[in-house]
Amino acid sequence: MTTRIAEYWYEVHPVSDGISLIRETHVATWLRCNIWHVRGRDHDLLIDSGMGVRPLKRELPQLTERPVTCIATHAHFDHIGGQHEFDCRLGHRSEADIHATPTRENTADWGPFVRAETFSALPHSGFDYRTYSVTPAPLTGYLDEGDVVDLGNRHFQVFHLPGHSPGSIALYEESSRTLFSGDTIYDGALYDTVYHSDKALYRQSLERLRSLPVNVVHGGHDDSFGAGRLVELIDDYLSGGNTIVDADAWINSQIS
Repeated sequence: MTTRIAEYWYEVHPVSDGISLIRETHVATWLRCNIWHVRGRDHDLLIDSGMGVRPLKRELPQLTERPVTCIATHAHFDHIGGQHEFDCRLGHRSEADIHATPTRENTADWGPFVRAETFSALPHSGFDYRTYSVTPAPLTGYLDEGDVVDLGNRHFQVFHLPGHSPGSIALYEESSRTLFSGDTIYDGALYDTVYHSDKALYRQSLERLRSLPVNVVHGGHDDSFGAGRLVELIDDYLSGGNTIVDADAWINSQIS
């Protein structure tokens, strides 16, 4: 395992008007989630918050300049680690207990994922991946199908898309045809064998997204993509491909 302490943990990439992608630079590409920062007139959004091994606010002053609403697309460890830093924390009610009392097991078993190879540098002196944990951060409000997140000049419709997890949600801005999809769809192998996944519901959620008019999809992992790629990824999954069957085997294939 590396012993180098990272000077900077986060990288920020402006993507489009008011939208930036935040990544944990030293978390392996096969694990790190996409953290999305959306500027609004009245307040900002932070969509997912990474692993939480180093404070977001300390390194990213743009997250302290204005009020920020932190939205969790689902309650898995790689997406909710930093949400305790924010006063306003929203997600789906069905996963509220996980946010309040996160454990290795109920946040999707980080055991296979959090290992020495996960980190190319350490977040701080004395960090040991074997003692990794997620700080409890009870939701302060709930989002469900049909709700609208209003930033004043931008409005995002909430879709409830169970399958990857019971409370998976996505945010859709109709005016720009922009979809923040969490782990329901991203440009990589999809994960439908988590302990609380439901493959039948996952298929229904993906079939719903297949006909959604989109210009760009900002997923929970990997690079953003357009409508054609959205259909391709969904069709691949629906035909029996594009899945992570065994987490350990998949991770070993990424490392080797």
